[in-house]
Amino acid sequence: MTKKPIPAAQPLRVNEVGLAKTLGDRYLAYALSTIMSRSLPDARDGLKPVHRRLLYAMRQLGLDPASGFKKCARIVGDVMGKYHPHGDAAIYDAMVRLAQDFAVRYPLVDGQGNFGNVDGDNAAAMRYTEARLTAVADALMEGLDENAIDFRQTYDGEDKEPIVFPAAFPNLLANGANGIAVGMATSIPPHNVAEICDALQHLIKTPKATTAKLVSFIKGPDFPTGGVLVEPAESILQAYEEGRGSFRLRARYTVENLPRNQYQIIVTEVPYQVPKARLIERMAALLEERKLPLLGDIRDESSDVVRLVLEPKTGTVPPEMLMESLFRATDLEVRVPLNMNVLDKGVTPRVMNLRDVLQAFLDHRHEVLVRRTRHRLERIAERLLVLDAYLAAYLNLDLVIKIIRNEDEPKPKMVKALKISEEQAEAILNMRLRSLRKLDEMEIRREHAALTTERRGLNALLKDEDGRWKKIGDEIAEIKTKFGPKTPLGKRRTEIGDAPEAIEIPEDAGIEKEDITVVCSEKGWIRSFKGHLGPDADIKYKEGDGPRFTLHASTTDKLVMFGSNGRFYTLAGDRLPAGRGHGEPVRLMVDLGNDDDIVGLFVHKAGRKLLVASSDGRGFIVNEDEVLAQTRGGKQALNVKDGVTARVAVPAEGDSVAVIGENRKLLVFGIDEVPEMARGRGVILQKYGDGGLADVKVFTKKQGLSWRQGDKEKVETDLRDWIGKRAQAGRLPPQGLARQKSFG
Repeated sequence: MTKKPIPAAQPLRVNEVGLAKTLGDRYLAYALSTIMSRSLPDARDGLKPVHRRLLYAMRQLGLDPASGFKKCARIVGDVMGKYHPHGDAAIYDAMVRLAQDFAVRYPLVDGQGNFGNVDGDNAAAMRYTEARLTAVADALMEGLDENAIDFRQTYDGEDKEPIVFPAAFPNLLANGANGIAVGMATSIPPHNVAEICDALQHLIKTPKATTAKLVSFIKGPDFPTGGVLVEPAESILQAYEEGRGSFRLRARYTVENLPRNQYQIIVTEVPYQVPKARLIERMAALLEERKLPLLGDIRDESSDVVRLVLEPKTGTVPPEMLMESLFRATDLEVRVPLNMNVLDKGVTPRVMNLRDVLQAFLDHRHEVLVRRTRHRLERIAERLLVLDAYLAAYLNLDLVIKIIRNEDEPKPKMVKALKISEEQAEAILNMRLRSLRKLDEMEIRREHAALTTERRGLNALLKDEDGRWKKIGDEIAEIKTKFGPKTPLGKRRTEIGDAPEAIEIPEDAGIEKEDITVVCSEKGWIRSFKGHLGPDADIKYKEGDGPRFTLHASTTDKLVMFGSNGRFYTLAGDRLPAGRGHGEPVRLMVDLGNDDDIVGLFVHKAGRKLLVASSDGRGFIVNEDEVLAQTRGGKQALNVKDGVTARVAVPAEGDSVAVIGENRKLLVFGIDEVPEMARGRGVILQKYGDGGLADVKVFTKKQGLSWRQGDKEKVETDLRDWIGKRAQAGRLPPQGLARQKSFG
């Protein structure tokens, strides 16, 4: 058996292409697809392709508002199989959102079953839910079969889909849109359709109307979840003029008075797109972290309506102050962005202002009206031909019957005998026998006359632009009546409020004042005990640790801590760990490095001044108010480097400064020689041949210099031997002070 020879392998053809160009071409194609077919809505009907395909597929299934419901799985299957070749989850999510009355101002889908809720819970699976179209969706597609718009082939070429809807309803502004494309995004909040209709009618009457005039009709967004819009009118106008901006939206609340001068706040509407359950979780977490000092408790008593109960920590806190603190810290106040980036005429993405958006809708409605009018004229012409044929047949009924009975090819004979066209002869031949009894000359002539009159009116409409705009105005007025403020759906839900005045919240607001004793050990473990403890109190420390700072304070006080790194840190008295146990390391509360030590700790006094000094004998005076820190990182005051550390921070209360060095030299000089600074290295307080600064004290010269020696306090009033100028070396101190090198 002979083997067939194996053909030689053909050489591979390799086409070299530039990587940058290839990536650029592919990314550009992806970007265009995202912008044109996914993320940006059309300015004319306000829909993205997935929404348009969903509604069209439901219409093809006969799911009009008066019909029954069909399973969402059936609808999603049709959309995915015929029009939208993407995942079923994405299609169903889009459908769910169109049915949620808390997400869409004017729902386009009427859902039956679990379609999610304002808490943020997901909808049930598509096999459990059913849907049909709403009257709003019906208005969007009105005239779809009357050649009002163009169709294109579907992705597989087997069917056709509309490029845009006729859009009798101003959906873009009424329902808004959100989307993120490549290099651009859109964010349009929902608005009230009655206000939109008023603005449209004004624009028809006054084509050169300004945005400011249109904003007098459209006062701001109208969110499905209500709330209070507190953006200043100037900012609202600027946002609509530029097509970009944001709106400040707050929850709506009421105050319920309780016995004994107590009250509670009831939140009845949460801001748009804020899941209620997550809002409560976040508030509860902040409450546990003690970041909501004015709030005592929160309860969710919601049913089918929102009811959040907020209890103040104390009844003395004004409700406005409590709500202001919550607005600042939680999503009870949000900023809703406005970015009217849409597809102009379905092809050009650009940011439109309010006037541009309204004009784009009117231009589209004008085109739809012209196309529907021409389509109707074509149908009238076809019907008049048929009526003329019926009239000819009625007047020559016996001849028609004779031709049909005797002729094998009756059409040519009928055309010749009755002097009609082939289309008219075909209409006569296609009549059923039962229709012969309905051939009534008067009926035919009445219908003929009515259609002729209608044709005359439609032709006049095509020639009269003012008449066309009047008809569009009438259609808009009809939409306002159908979905206006007299209907439950059309009533404005978001209140237009005034811009709120700034409310100052005291730092100690909501904190119950209570005496405490603050104890900080040598190793930096801090805690607080209730009440002011005496010097004989039994305070226990960890093994190897001992006492360092003991302060009498209150829960409303701030504690100022000075570290050897030259930074000041601030601690709140009400947030210190309780006295039971050994407390907590202060390094867990502030960002004090492991190599840094605590130099000073004292209760903050507003307006007090401190003298700070470093180990190399430099220092200055700093205002205590300027060193209060708002963050864990503290605030740098004394600059130290190259082995130099901060050594002292003492209140600058007195007229003289005493400095003692590690070389046991004492120097006294006037406090007016020390400058006041906010930050820096400071000036030289005392010069040293070796060693550095040991301690500093500010005192009043008349009262003398005092220091603690053991359990006793010693005072030296005759200071002539040590008084000098700043930056001198000084002389040996009095006996006792020389040994301990500290003022105690």
